[in-house]
Order: sequence, then C-alpha cells, then structure tokens
Amino acid sequence: MNSEDRGKERAVAEALVSLADSLVDDYDMIELLHRLAAECVRLLPVDAAGLLLSDQRGALRLVSSSTERARMLELFQLQAEEGPCLDCFRTSRQVSSTDLTPAESRWPRFAAQASAAGFTAVHALPLRLRDETIGALNLFSSTAQTMGADELRIGQALADVATISILQERAIRRTDILNEQLQTALNSRIIIEQAKGVLAERNQIGVNEAFSALRGYARAHNLRLTAVASDVTNGTLVIPVAATDGHTA
Repeated sequence: MNSEDRGKERAVAEALVSLADSLVDDYDMIELLHRLAAECVRLLPVDAAGLLLSDQRGALRLVSSSTERARMLELFQLQAEEGPCLDCFRTSRQVSSTDLTPAESRWPRFAAQASAAGFTAVHALPLRLRDETIGALNLFSSTAQTMGADELRIGQALADVATISILQERAIRRTDILNEQLQTALNSRIIIEQAKGVLAERNQIGVNEAFSALRGYARAHNLRLTAVASDVTNGTLVIPVAATDGHTA
C-alpha cells in the first residue's frame, strides 16, 4: 500500500469516526446530513452530492445537497418524477450511469437537465434498513467515470451512517414511528430555506453565502442549525455574513 492509499484510508476512517461520534451525544440531524454530503464529495471522485428522504406519504423530499447545482437538479428530478435517485429508492438497489447523454439515458428529461448543469455521470445509493428503504443518496460527477467497488462501498457506508442517524434520533425521542422523524427533518429543511432567503435578501448575497453564514453562526455559538434558522426567519436574530465554506443546502 502506497502513501496515497494510506492517506485515503485514514481520511475515510476519520470521517466515519467523526460522524459516529456525533451520534453518541445530542445532535442536529439536518447538520449531520449536510456533513455527510460534504464528506461524499471530499472522499469520493464526485463533484456534488444530494440526499433525499421519504415523507409520511412515501414521497421523496430533498433534505441536503452539497452545491446549488445539485440542489436544483434534485428538485427537478422530483418534479419530473424521473431519475436515478427515484429508481434507487423504488428498487432499494444502487443505480449508476456514466453517460447522461439525453439520447442514450434511461431518463431523458433528467439527463438533459444534468448535462445542462455540467454533470456527466451519476450514482444513486439507497438508505435502507433491512427491507425498508427510507431515502437515497445521489453522487454527481462532471466526468464520465465508473466508481470502483471500493469507492461504492465507501459511498454506501456513508449512506448507512445517514440511515443510522435518522434511526438514532427516533430512538432518542422514544418514538415508534420512523415517518415522524423524517417529517421533522423535512420541516427543518423548510425553515432553513426560509432563513437562507431572508439572509440573502437582507444582505444582497447569494444563497451559498447565506447558508454559510447560518452554519457558521450555529457552530460558533454551539446552537442547532434549525434553531438559528428559525430565529432568523422570525426576526429575533440578526447575524453577520461570514466567509463561505463552499457548501450549500
């Protein structure tokens, strides 16, 4: 094993340990899912990641994405009811495509939108617990490349951590209904989106900068991201615009 391989193994181990440590104590699930999307981009040969969860009616909803382009593409996929993440969720199996050329793709409308966003390949990984699938993780690449078996295992491990985090929150709150916890995440997402809009309009900045400001304030003051977003939305908190970290919701 060369030094590059050892460095990659160490990075993967550190990411999984860090995420696992977050589950031991009280944690903000939305923030954890954003961290998972960021770790996918850092550890895997992909340019963006998005995470979808099912709501109480079994429909998929976006809860996290690493870039604005990925967020818009995920929303289009849901609106068009066509794409790899939907197929992955329905079949509980990994779905991959290294050629998103609209004429060649099994999802022509999604492929056209993905190409316009600069993505050439996609890999979708299920969030599953035994026979139940609660969501899917999308990994987008700007180059037509096939992920190796080891890289797919890393991606699936990160997807499994997301599943564990959702189930852990359910256990902490002593509820027997998984959908209730998923709905909590989706409701939090709406609050965060509203806060991003408030900050962006108030400071005349982009949504990336607005989200970075929210995350930065929450981290600096040891507060939950959703609590900060709620205070910004209802006008009880005014926060400065911090330097961006390159991620978006």
